[in-house]
Amino acid sequence: MRGSSKPNKSLDPDYEGQYDLWIEGVRVEVKSSRAVEKKRVGSLPSRAISYGSQKPFWMNFQQIKLDVCDVFVFVGVFVDRIIYWVLSNDEVKSNPHLSHQHRGGIEYQIGIRHRNIADFEGYRVEPGGIGDRVIQKGAG
Repeated sequence: MRGSSKPNKSLDPDYEGQYDLWIEGVRVEVKSSRAVEKKRVGSLPSRAISYGSQKPFWMNFQQIKLDVCDVFVFVGVFVDRIIYWVLSNDEVKSNPHLSHQHRGGIEYQIGIRHRNIADFEGYRVEPGGIGDRVIQKGAG
């Protein structure tokens, strides 16, 4: 990825492992989730779903810690496709699908489902454009 580095204290004196990547001064957290059939019972692999399926599905991006990074990259894994969304910290904070992960905790989650995936279309990016979008979003 363009200009990416593993974060460390020489790049960010406040770094303590709270995010995944440093891209040209932008602190980046990467979250991934599998798309699984919502109503099917079984192991995660047995519930995996193809992109474009008409079956109800769910992806849950967990352990989101607000204000520790500038940009989030969400990686949605379908059986036949991987989708990338890039959101600024402010876009995550104001997202209507953001909720507390644990009652009273400091971690949050975002669920992307068959019913709301269209709400994330404006954040979608092709793999070759992730670095540029991260830098754009990180610049404010």
